[in-house]
Amino acid sequence: MTEDKEKSGSEKSDSEDQGSHEEQQVEIKENHEEDTGTFQELGVVDVLCEACAELKWKHPSKIQKEAIPVALQGKDIIGLAETGSGKTGAFALPILQALLENPQRYFALILTPTRELAFQISEQFEALGASIGVKCAVIVGGMDMVAQALILSKKPHIIIATPGRLVDHLENTKGFNLKALKYLVMDEADRILNMDFEVEVDKILRVIPRERRTYLFSATMTKKVQKLQRASLQDPVKVEVSTKYQTVEKLQQYYIFIPVKFKDVYLVHILNELAGNSFIVFVSTCAGALRVALLLRALGVGAVPLHGQMSQQKRLAALNKFKSKARSVLICTDVASRGLDIPHVDVVVNLDIPLHSKDYIHRVGRTARAGRAGKAITFVSQYDVELYQRIEQLIGKQLPLYKTDENEVMVLQERVAEAQRLTKIEMKELEDKKGSRGKKRGADSDDDTEEAVGVRRRIKGKNKNKHGGKRKR
Repeated sequence: MTEDKEKSGSEKSDSEDQGSHEEQQVEIKENHEEDTGTFQELGVVDVLCEACAELKWKHPSKIQKEAIPVALQGKDIIGLAETGSGKTGAFALPILQALLENPQRYFALILTPTRELAFQISEQFEALGASIGVKCAVIVGGMDMVAQALILSKKPHIIIATPGRLVDHLENTKGFNLKALKYLVMDEADRILNMDFEVEVDKILRVIPRERRTYLFSATMTKKVQKLQRASLQDPVKVEVSTKYQTVEKLQQYYIFIPVKFKDVYLVHILNELAGNSFIVFVSTCAGALRVALLLRALGVGAVPLHGQMSQQKRLAALNKFKSKARSVLICTDVASRGLDIPHVDVVVNLDIPLHSKDYIHRVGRTARAGRAGKAITFVSQYDVELYQRIEQLIGKQLPLYKTDENEVMVLQERVAEAQRLTKIEMKELEDKKGSRGKKRGADSDDDTEEAVGVRRRIKGKNKNKHGGKRKR
């Protein structure tokens, strides 16, 4: 996944931006009471209220309370709310209600930065719109273009897409256009309006009608007004349920200061100490995700990797194994830091500290969702101090130290070193295998590495036979 290129400077003052945008501002004071009220009171029609009840949404969340009435009045919205606060419902309900009043194909386009988030939003739309026959299409990279073109030819009501693949279809799929589009939503809008997707977003904005409703939603919104103006908002209402960058109250956040060479040992110690929980471990590179997954498997821990170089099929398979609790540890890059809603995540571990402080908020937001409690532990090595201080500055608090007993941790060192040695050999075998057949089958054919267990057994067998060989370090 492309890295977020926005410099931390954009997280500073927004005073220079004032006046250049006429914004009505709806600000909500921090309110720690239980959410009350009903969807009906917000103006949601009965058939959609019933759909909410079936999904066990008893009361609207804060962002839904503020955004839905404004959306039903037909206004553009900039929505800022902490992760896990029900943002998808805040834009899905008004769109479905407008679709009921004025049924048409290609009615709404939802843009997301990651494929997994696109599938998740589609699930919510389909669940809410099941009784009214809403048709959705997920158009993301890593899937067959021809099959997607067929789905688009059936003219779905809602298209959920990543910007790059949507542009491919707009340019290459005969008969597909969005000239009649009524709604554009950018979820994780700060990421979509960033440099990462600049070319694609400009192309999309050129071919959709200017007369439309536009909603931008994110947990961390850029303050740069020229970026927001690119989305052609018309007198948007800013709906904000957290006045500064925020992490959820029920999230216990810690840091742990360790020498970089003992990262793996401390990770294994924490997984053992908190055994029985489900974990998401964030690393900075695709190769790192694969390495840590292999390392943990060598130590008998059920771990699956999830990163941008895996085929879409394998990414979904890994996610499903974790969602169904068949695996207790998901090792991933920032491809999973935004929007993924897996309610049972108990602990988020930042094995590699995020380069951009905003990404910290998205990562730790994978736990403590929808009112549950959760833990986040960030590993800080001697090289990460400045990045870590930026995170503390952004969230406006100093995190407590996660207490560990060094002697207890170091007991694991020998086992972890042996697992690291095996992992190195395995990574090399997978590389060689990829090199020999990658050209034919695409470079990601071995990413879910569950088959590598066989490799591990062979290596162990070899080691027994020739003990005198040199050790690979």
